[in-house]
Amino acid sequence: MFKPNYPKCALGLEAESVTAVALRSEGRGRFGISQAASVELPDELLVPSFLETNISNRDELLSIIEDVCLRAGLAGEKRWSVSLPGNTARTTILTLENESASKKELSDVLDWKAEHSFGAPARELRLALTKISPDREGRSRYFATAVTLAVVDEYESMFESRGWQAGLILPRAVSEANWLIGRSGGRDSLLISSQNDGFSAVLMRGSEPVVVRNVTCTESETDDEIYRLLMFYNDRLMSGAWDVLRQVLLVGKGIDRDQIRSISGEALGHELEILRASDVGLELPPGSITFDDVAAPAGVAMLGV
Repeated sequence: MFKPNYPKCALGLEAESVTAVALRSEGRGRFGISQAASVELPDELLVPSFLETNISNRDELLSIIEDVCLRAGLAGEKRWSVSLPGNTARTTILTLENESASKKELSDVLDWKAEHSFGAPARELRLALTKISPDREGRSRYFATAVTLAVVDEYESMFESRGWQAGLILPRAVSEANWLIGRSGGRDSLLISSQNDGFSAVLMRGSEPVVVRNVTCTESETDDEIYRLLMFYNDRLMSGAWDVLRQVLLVGKGIDRDQIRSISGEALGHELEILRASDVGLELPPGSITFDDVAAPAGVAMLGV
């Protein structure tokens, strides 16, 4: 009654690949991968976009998804959690100057702010809002995630055509940020998730996001943008010894770990500890599956284990 019964298997969809994974609990908040497989996608088959069509050939994509499920030994599964590509959804933190007196007024204000943040009418969005701690000035804040109805319908109708139920659908960065919840002793931690046109960053304070950035940049500009993000943290968010950022979780094959250490040393005065899969509670089996492959789908699958 009080804990949703989420699916225990998950699909991770990206422009370059699709991954199927099933987790097992190993106790004390740790997980192992019981089954997993990943298959590359042809160019242009899946083009993640917030406003435009994502899937160019549904039957071809379905065939590949069925193949990866078969390889993972999950062909008989009908209930799935799904991690969507980074560019398909948008996330932000909405801050209210004044808390509205009624639920109707609050809903209208949040819809208005969401429209301006996400660039689409609220009536065309599937909007998820979670109230988080107020800012330093005491203003109410909401962690907001949005997917356009037209885009999410592409994915849901594809699954429904095979009789599959997508019980939980989350954007990639939110799925990956789940690995930081409860892992930092209540201190600050950072997710940097790369994609082909930049990166997403989620700064967590304990179990809540305090900064969300979706940065569009070239590969050559990435280091400068990460440096700016860390300087913003150093100048605006670090309030004491407790709130010192020490850990970063990096997801994506295009991130240079050594460069991140160098950048963080310059911006913060100390190098960040780069977390491994085992540091956030996931034990990877020997073989070709990497944390980059499974971080997002496993991050949403663990909610059902």
